[in-house]
Amino acid sequence: MGISVTFNSAHRILLASEFFMARRPVVDRQQNLVAYELMFCNIAAEGDTTIVDDGEDQPASASVVADVYQHGMSRVIGDLVGILYIDAAALMSDIFQFLPPEKVILEIAGMSSATPEILQRLTELKQAGFRFALALTCEMNEIDKLKLLPLMEGVRADITGKSIPELGRFCSTYRAHQKMLLAEKVDTTEQFKTCFDLGFDFFQGYFFTKPVIAAGKKLAPSQLAITELMALVSSDADTSAIEHAIKSDVSLGLNLLRLVNTPAISTHRIDSLRQALMVLGRNQLQRWLQIMLYADPGAKGPTMLPLLAQATMRGRLMELLAQKLKPGNRSIADTAFTVGIMSLMDTLFSMPMEDIMQQIPVVDEVGDALLHRQGYFGKLLSLVECTEWHTKTDALLRDTIRELRLSHNDLYQLQLAAFEWSDHVTRSVH
Repeated sequence: MGISVTFNSAHRILLASEFFMARRPVVDRQQNLVAYELMFCNIAAEGDTTIVDDGEDQPASASVVADVYQHGMSRVIGDLVGILYIDAAALMSDIFQFLPPEKVILEIAGMSSATPEILQRLTELKQAGFRFALALTCEMNEIDKLKLLPLMEGVRADITGKSIPELGRFCSTYRAHQKMLLAEKVDTTEQFKTCFDLGFDFFQGYFFTKPVIAAGKKLAPSQLAITELMALVSSDADTSAIEHAIKSDVSLGLNLLRLVNTPAISTHRIDSLRQALMVLGRNQLQRWLQIMLYADPGAKGPTMLPLLAQATMRGRLMELLAQKLKPGNRSIADTAFTVGIMSLMDTLFSMPMEDIMQQIPVVDEVGDALLHRQGYFGKLLSLVECTEWHTKTDALLRDTIRELRLSHNDLYQLQLAAFEWSDHVTRSVH
């Protein structure tokens, strides 16, 4: 039986499946955000507490893929491509009548053999415009790989536990077949550099969120100007003083106006700083100053876009969770957003979080959440980090939403809204 879920007062949907979802970023060799790999975990039946946690990603079922496409695919991936990890059963199903070929890449897994039926199905779908990548598994023999390769655009390798010689042989083998190469679970900068040097084309993983601490690191002048303005706003300074501070930095004023004139903020054109301050209010201004720290082109250039997307998604999802769990408490929602977006500033600034909080003063609750994942906001931040699926986190995710009295469908709904908002913001600074 399906479950009715309300996305807003005018739109009710019916989900046929129960699942957790993760949207994992994929970047190219220039670290531009090019796609999202969508991963799903089917939820056990009521009363079944067994969770398979073998460290392996599980392919999505046909019913889950159909649900996601019908009720949110465009909100999940925005203008990018969605990479879906499916098995033979989903391949042979009728889900392809829903999927737009230009918006998805299908990763094929869970096949013990390349049967004539599978090869025929892949050929038909390829002729219809669908693109496929091969997710290598230990069950697949060399003969089957060679049968499937002509139908594949790329090959995916989970680099977990693999040595540099093993990855080198992988690249040599499949580069000879002229296939695009995707390295998966690239979670440190060292792993990214290794895979980059070996010749991989695309990289899935959270390496770009890991801080590389530089001793004696100082904020850039543009970042310093923003943090000083944030301190001014926090101190309840007069509006004229805030406006004067913004006007004294031309690029800061221009960037602020550009950001506030996005669909995520206002449907009406904002032409002046005074108008922006009136429309935004102090709390919203503080939020957009936090976003501008990530959007600053002087920071690290276009490679900041994946980090900006991740930080704004965290901030927005934490805000929406707070609104859902404590409705009507705007202050808690604003603080939740701040915790989410600040949670990656150690990576942004290449500085320890403790040092950052000396330059951007925060209340104790925020500090406890950022430094120790403690308190109410620490619990929300841990939940949001679980949804990113850095590692297999089914059990922790399930336990946390139960503790917060949140349903998996509530979480899915809020994720869709957070993805959509974050994508609006990211596009506005691209």
